[in-house]
Amino acid sequence: MVKIIRLDAAASDFRKQLDERLAWDSASDESVNQTVRKILADVRKRGDAAVVEYTNRFDRLTVDNMGALEIPLSDLKAARARVDPAQCQALEFSAERLYAYHKHQKVASWSYTEADGTLLGQQVTPLDRVGLYVPGGKAIYPSSVLMNAIPAKVAGVSELIMVVPTPDNIVNDMVLAAADIAGVDRVFTIGGAQAVAALAYGTESVPQVDKIVGPGNIYVATAKGMVFGAVGIDMIAGPSEILVISDGETNPDWIAMDLFSQAEHDEDAQSILVSPDAAHLDAVQASIDKLLPTMERAEIIRQSLQARAAFIKVADLDQAAEVSNIVAPEHLELSVEEPLALTKKIHHAGAIFMGRYTAEALGDYCAGPNHVLPTSRTARFSSPLGVYDFQKRSSLIMCSAEGASKLGKTASVLARGEGLTAHARSAEYRIKGD
Repeated sequence: MVKIIRLDAAASDFRKQLDERLAWDSASDESVNQTVRKILADVRKRGDAAVVEYTNRFDRLTVDNMGALEIPLSDLKAARARVDPAQCQALEFSAERLYAYHKHQKVASWSYTEADGTLLGQQVTPLDRVGLYVPGGKAIYPSSVLMNAIPAKVAGVSELIMVVPTPDNIVNDMVLAAADIAGVDRVFTIGGAQAVAALAYGTESVPQVDKIVGPGNIYVATAKGMVFGAVGIDMIAGPSEILVISDGETNPDWIAMDLFSQAEHDEDAQSILVSPDAAHLDAVQASIDKLLPTMERAEIIRQSLQARAAFIKVADLDQAAEVSNIVAPEHLELSVEEPLALTKKIHHAGAIFMGRYTAEALGDYCAGPNHVLPTSRTARFSSPLGVYDFQKRSSLIMCSAEGASKLGKTASVLARGEGLTAHARSAEYRIKGD
């Protein structure tokens, strides 16, 4: 039996209790920081030689050059052919939906011309090259390949470089098949901080990228944080999260399994249920006790629920929305009769799953929107991974003679007010004489 902590939004110290439950230390310890700094500096200095050395050490391989660590594109196609047909079809179906959804996110360049002939606008261009980190070994995340690669391809990224570690030479065909389906351009079997360094700084064999995306362990996350600035990164992701708002009418077994779907990721994952119906909270607790023994990852789920889960009693659905906005969850399920109406009261969430039939798990694989989402309350200021993350914008300014004269007068006044004489004179040269 797993006893889920109960909170009541009416309690005077509710916010304090909630904050304590939400708290999660994402910081790397100093030993991790030192290790990562050393690897980054070494790869930056020695390039391929350092990457090969660390790969042999950490992944228990015996290669002597980077050529042995690149997978030919023909091998991706061969892996796709070996994958179980049903699994391959599922990957292809998911990819089609991801392409269809993300095409709506693509932004085009725009401009307008003022009456005096001055043109203003914005030029939108894709990144040239992107690095995609994919966990390897026993981990199997073909869905992550699709979710990270497809928006980059829709954006028009010219080259997508995938890195995936293969400890003990374990290569997963589904991951390679997904790379083929998504149109990945090059694949290196490297991982850890050394892979991040290779992508960020470039080596003799691995080209430098403009941005690194994709999940990884604490060493990968720490490395991504340290190379930010040399390259862009998607985010520093925390543990997976789900918050379910239920009006009490949804089958409690469904709710319990939705909570499990996040808890089974790892012991730090967080599952929260919010409801105005106390009896419903009791029913979901009973479903958890009944269903947990049937789960393959029962012990991980148990530890996650005990350490970080919460049942929150609220007065009504309006208050449920208020609580959700405080949490700003990665995944939010609105398991209520009128989800569209409640959605209008939600300000912060990575993805919103509306209605009793919309399980969060659909979004992880094949609904269409991206499953790379902000965690640890960062949905207050950030968004899901999308095409816009692989596009950049340049301002366009082209003044006519008349426009330059008009704007120059104002610019001159402001520049001299700031004590920047060269700025002022540069603008004044273009001012027409009266």
